[in-house]
Formats: sequence, C-alpha cells, structure tokens
Amino acid sequence: MSTTFSAETPSNPPGTDPELPQAKVVGLSQGQIVRKRFFDNTAAIISLVVFALICVLAFTSIGFAGIPGWWKYDHRQFTEQINGGAPTFVNIFNWGEHPFGQDRIGRDMFAMTMRGTQQSIIVMFLVGAIACVVGSVVGAAAGYFRGWVEAVLMRLTDVVIIIPIIVMAAVLGQIANRLVGEGIGVILLGIFLGLATWTSLARLVRGEFLSLREREFVDAARIAGASNNRIIFKHILPNAVGVIIVNTTLLMSTAILLETSLSYIGFGVQPPDTSLGLLVSQNQEAFQTRPWLFWWPGLFIVSICLCINFIGDGLRDAFDPRQKKFNAKKVKTKTVGS
Repeated sequence: MSTTFSAETPSNPPGTDPELPQAKVVGLSQGQIVRKRFFDNTAAIISLVVFALICVLAFTSIGFAGIPGWWKYDHRQFTEQINGGAPTFVNIFNWGEHPFGQDRIGRDMFAMTMRGTQQSIIVMFLVGAIACVVGSVVGAAAGYFRGWVEAVLMRLTDVVIIIPIIVMAAVLGQIANRLVGEGIGVILLGIFLGLATWTSLARLVRGEFLSLREREFVDAARIAGASNNRIIFKHILPNAVGVIIVNTTLLMSTAILLETSLSYIGFGVQPPDTSLGLLVSQNQEAFQTRPWLFWWPGLFIVSICLCINFIGDGLRDAFDPRQKKFNAKKVKTKTVGS
C-alpha cells in the first residue's frame, strides 16, 4: 500500500536560532519512491523515449484505423522501382522517395516496415494486457484461498504449461487467420497468444500472495471485519503490483519475439497484410543482393525488444527495495579520500 511518512524536527535544534519557525521534513510515498528510482535509471528512460518515438512514427506515418498518415505510400501500393529499389535515405533531413528502399515488386519498404511495427506493437500490448489480467486473477485466487481452489487452478496452469508454447500459438494463429478481414486476424492472434502465455505470471503472483497473506496487516484487516475482496484488492494486490508490472513487461517482450517467430514460419500474420517477422521471412533470400530488405525489419524487432527489456529492468529496480544502484564515482572518491 502507498504510505506517507512524515517527521518533524525539534522545535529548537542545536545550533539554530530559536526564533526561526519550526522546520518540517516530509517523507516520500511509496509511489514517489518508485517514480524517483525509475527516473534515475538512465537506460530505462532512454528506452522509454525511443519506444515512444517508434510508436509515434509507426502509427502516424501510414495512418491507423482509417485515419490517414503523413507518408505518401501505403504497404500495399505498387510503384515503379527507383535505382533498383535501393534506399534513398541520405540523412534525417533528406529521406528521398523511398528511404528504406523497395521490394522486388515495387512496394515501399518504409510503409511495409511501419505496418509490420504496428502489428507487432498491437500484439505486444494485447498479450501483455490479457496475460496480466488472467495471470493475476488465477494467481491471486490460488494464493489467497488455498485448498481446492488452489488445486484446481494450479492443475489447470500445469496443463497449459506442458503444451509447447510455439505449437499452441501456431494452432491459435491458424484459427485467427481463418477470419476474413485485414486487421481482425492480428487482434485475435494477440488475444490467443495472451491466453497462452499467462501461466508464468500466475505462478509468480500465487507465490507472492502466499507470502503476503500471512503478514500482520492482513490479519489486522481480517480482525477488523474486511471482506475477502477488500483484503485482496485493497491490501494484498497493491503490495504485489511490482511483481505483476515487471513480469508483464517481460511477457510483452516475449510476445514480440513469439509473433515474429510465428509470422516467420507462416503461422502468424498472412499476406496481403504484413508484420516484421513476415518481412524477414519474405526477404531472407535477398540478404546477399539487397540486404536493406532484411535490415530494417530486423532493426525494428531488435529495437523494440531491447526497449521493452530495459524498461522492465528499470521497473524491477524501482519496485525492489533491495536493488541499490552502484555508483563507481562515489566508491572511487571514498577510496582516494581514505
């Protein structure tokens, strides 16, 4: 729970003027401490900014959900090849006609890469949201109620775990691709992947609830007459939110790679739509002759995954009070001073 601590100094501290007003020192709440620790993490902040820029670029350039973008081509438009389809990007102020080049049939690679980035980000957030909700509910119920509730939920979790995730995702991806209509399949793919990847979070939340349910503040809430719902949502869940948030970000990073893998082997997003994994798969044979067709989708896959991982690491350090930032300059100063 978020708690604010405050302490007041003595009215006349030694060495101060007794006529000065009393000084007050106000502590930080748990939320303020978490924010401060997160914003002190340089890698996490840089990754957050880079990921935000990628999202803005992807969703504003070619448009989304019927809203037009500022880029003149879309991912399905065929044009005459310029300079053999080579990239025309010179610098940030001179993009040229096709900054990422063109594929063998004249489609603009920048538009296709932005469309693939959109698809990957949509899947990532859908998987994160669904896995977070399902995993948190299952883990919280199993850890708090114990008994037959725990036995049933954990055996269900074990059944899902023993099924190879790539096989389950491939089957669910094929079901999603049977739907008619571009964009609907990727949404269903994200939902199905979320329903297949919640198990690790459920086990972690269960372990956290098993520990927290025995704490003194939970016993005090029971004695005060609090209902089970109030104890779970008002007392235990806020103390487990760190575990939930951190592991959800890691699941989102895994979802990007999973969707990319499925599209690469042909079980994910299908033409005429596209995704980053599908672009890599379609252009792998051109790696020797036209490597730019392979570079740009791969670069965005790596960038998104690195950003999400660094953000997850920053959240882990912020929520875990046992994590302390190592400052080499201070250690060196103390060593020299001594």
